[in-house]
Amino acid sequence: MKFSYKFSNLLGTIYRKGNVTFTPDGNSIISPVGNKLTIYDLKNNKAQTLSLESKFNYNVVALSPDGALLLAVNEQGEAQLISMVSCTVIHRHKFQKEVQCAQFSPDGRHFAVAKDNSVFIFRSPGEITGEYNPFVLERHFYGAYDDVVWLEWSSDSRFLAVASRDGSTKICGVGYYNNFRTYMLGGHTDSIVGCFFEKESMHVNTLGRNGQLNIWECSLEPSDLTPKDFKKPSEEPNVKKQKEESEPDSEDDIDNQDAIERKESDTAEKLELVSSDQEPGNSKKPHPFSYRKLGRHFLAIEAKKESYDAHVTAATYHKKTRILVIAFSTGSFFLYELPDVNMIHSLSIAGHAITTAAFNATGDWIALGAAGIGHLLVWEWQSEQYIMKQQGHSSEMNCISYSPDGQYIATGGEDAKVKLWNVTNGFCFVTFHEHSSSITGIEFGNSKKFLVSCSLDGTVRAYDIIRYRNFRTFTSPRPVQFACVALDYSGELVAAGGQDVFEIYLWSMKLGRLLEILSGHEGPVSSIAFSPNPTSTAMVSGSWDKTIKIWNCLESSGDHETIDTLSDVTCLAFNPNGEEVAVSTLNGNISIFHLKTSQQIGSIEGKNDLGSGVSEVDMVTAKKNLEGKAFTSLTYSADGQCLLAGGKSKNVCIYHVREAILLKKFEITQNHSFDGLDDYINRRNITEFGNMALVEEREQLEGGNVAIRLPGVLKGDMASRNFKPEVRVFSVRFSPTGQSWAAATTEGLLIYSLDKGVVFDPFNLSLEVTPKSTRECLRNEEFSNALIMALKLNEPVLIQEVLEKIPFKEIDLISSNLSHEYAHRLLQNISKLLQSTPHAEFYLKWACCLLTDHGNKDNVFQHQTLLSLHESLSKKYEMLNRMCDFNKYTLKVILSLPKKEAKSSATNGNHEAEDENEENLVLVRNNENGNESSDESMNDSNASDSD
Repeated sequence: MKFSYKFSNLLGTIYRKGNVTFTPDGNSIISPVGNKLTIYDLKNNKAQTLSLESKFNYNVVALSPDGALLLAVNEQGEAQLISMVSCTVIHRHKFQKEVQCAQFSPDGRHFAVAKDNSVFIFRSPGEITGEYNPFVLERHFYGAYDDVVWLEWSSDSRFLAVASRDGSTKICGVGYYNNFRTYMLGGHTDSIVGCFFEKESMHVNTLGRNGQLNIWECSLEPSDLTPKDFKKPSEEPNVKKQKEESEPDSEDDIDNQDAIERKESDTAEKLELVSSDQEPGNSKKPHPFSYRKLGRHFLAIEAKKESYDAHVTAATYHKKTRILVIAFSTGSFFLYELPDVNMIHSLSIAGHAITTAAFNATGDWIALGAAGIGHLLVWEWQSEQYIMKQQGHSSEMNCISYSPDGQYIATGGEDAKVKLWNVTNGFCFVTFHEHSSSITGIEFGNSKKFLVSCSLDGTVRAYDIIRYRNFRTFTSPRPVQFACVALDYSGELVAAGGQDVFEIYLWSMKLGRLLEILSGHEGPVSSIAFSPNPTSTAMVSGSWDKTIKIWNCLESSGDHETIDTLSDVTCLAFNPNGEEVAVSTLNGNISIFHLKTSQQIGSIEGKNDLGSGVSEVDMVTAKKNLEGKAFTSLTYSADGQCLLAGGKSKNVCIYHVREAILLKKFEITQNHSFDGLDDYINRRNITEFGNMALVEEREQLEGGNVAIRLPGVLKGDMASRNFKPEVRVFSVRFSPTGQSWAAATTEGLLIYSLDKGVVFDPFNLSLEVTPKSTRECLRNEEFSNALIMALKLNEPVLIQEVLEKIPFKEIDLISSNLSHEYAHRLLQNISKLLQSTPHAEFYLKWACCLLTDHGNKDNVFQHQTLLSLHESLSKKYEMLNRMCDFNKYTLKVILSLPKKEAKSSATNGNHEAEDENEENLVLVRNNENGNESSDESMNDSNASDSD
């Protein structure tokens, strides 16, 4: 079995904190998920987490206009410059303090970073600037007296609006310009949330935390502000030299900030005087630079109707459409059209504060994120539809389960929700809310049509995966907190173990009624599992009473066999062959028992492999803390040769069962925003008053967030305040295909899959077997030899090339002549190719011939290969099913159009006929009237003649 598993994707965590940003094409959105970054492709409906990570959670991200560079800064001020082409970190920089915001200029030549009350403008590396040294400081200035909270570039990339927490906004220039000096805008009574330049203009809109919007008009246009000519003035030869001296070369060179700021202002004044000197005969003087307030609007009136203490938490503005989005702490957001400030739309998405908002390039989509519940959505405001609406578990995941074909993962969390995730695209496609308390166990049925979950609310529920509904609810005669659940191979029996009542309950899935109550344990039942063998009805249960019991549920439900484990049982897992069971105990050991003989056949000492770690609030050392650690989740690989184990640690271990040795150890995270990663307490926190990590840290604006957890709380915090969760692995599962494994951790649902890089892994290779000789056999139409040589080289591209050049009529003959080992390898490659190839019928013909000719009597095909083929067929079926449904309904619409046109033409013809009839009637009446009038005239003439 291969062990080159690499981090593949992160599910379950959609958005943590900080800002989100759209890519330049507007089809993807980049979201910080802890110390990782996830890219959601909205066009192709796919989510991908980058393999790079930081030591702390990201809170600021900025993307260059061309989408090639990404600046990501974590909580401690450590910045990473990431190439989005290769998805690698090309440079790192430490700002020493937390960075509030960062922004690239529209032309891509600079990017600005704000920390405390200072703003640093760096030259952007790349072809545009011709500078390839990263983080080259070009200018530094001060925003205001308080922290800078917002940066906004003008459309021409020459000016920068710097908004501060003290309610002021400063307009600064990247260079020195005629008639321009730094200008300060005030008028706000609360902190600034956002400031926005108008398109191709210097007009500014500023928004305060209390919902006050100020609209400012500039006296000059950007074209009126021209760069100063430093060489022209002859009276001041040392001006340029003074300017160069006033600009620091790096961030660390700024020692005396007040002196530097005074020096820059003096230099600007001298340059202003020099540039204002007019030549003789020219009396024209430049216009002064100033701002005028056009209006003041209070936009929090609608939000304060919902909550009195509502305040603005996020805002974004699209310059082209002039649409302003304002989000509030109540979870509602409003759209306004400027400059008239007309409200277009309002919507409430959650009961938690919206912490970030962003427009895409065209202004059609709005991305909104709520950090409190990990909610991220993309909304199309014109059609009022959701493009994406995703939310992870608001607290930790407790349990996970793979579907039989490995295509889906079901997760259960502390928030009483059951979620289904698509492994291929990384999105959650259904959420079940029926439980009212924490989910403790979840299990898929072998038919992939349903799953069951148990909860502390005293119910076990069965969910239909096809219709997305809860169709069975199992309860016990008295209230029980269920800690684990299991399904037998046929899916007919459901078993659940109690946490407060030491009994096991057995229900019938078809009848929905309780069949049996199994008693015998003297402690909480921690884990139960049915034998995966179709011919066996054995069930094994583990408990805190230091025993495991083997039950025969159908033949004699009351009889059982007890095996002592000498320590409390934390979890157990069945071998796929159904003959062995692995049991993890509280002393850190893993014991292997044979099911029929009840004898121990192996033992693994894994306590030292868990790794030590000490929390900030621990009063013991990491070495002493290691004695209380144990594995809390076990799973066998698809071939039954290896065990995957995880527990209260940052490490996940893979053991070889027969040899009882550690094969590989995976460190799931390096995120120091979590607790329990270090082996030693930071001595900087140890003072004469004790550990400063136990002292509450409060923020002024948010009402005081506490950074420590309540005493005795292991999962969540039970209070609405921030805390540092401790790193642990709640559940691990191997994919049925063996190509990947998943772990539910504090970080989220981590997916590790086999490395798909360039790995040369030949099979029975000899000197004459080369790609050249393989293609030579193809040209000579020696298809069997070419296929065997390609399988020996084990190159997927070459195997695909050889397969697709074999005639369709030759498949039966070549398949029957292959040996068993080559047939197995060929079926493995076909199962992978079926996922992406358009030649579905061709590869299905190969799969049918291989399965028919070789069968599986002698275990020719491994179980994981057949499961991989099943997964590929399921994906292909769903894709073709959607396509066929779309084509079917489209054809119905197209076929119905002629009928509608015929009906419309018939109705139009009837209307025309009616109109013609009416015209004919009118003509007849006119003729009749004419005849009557002519008769009357003739009678009159005859009368006159007679007279």
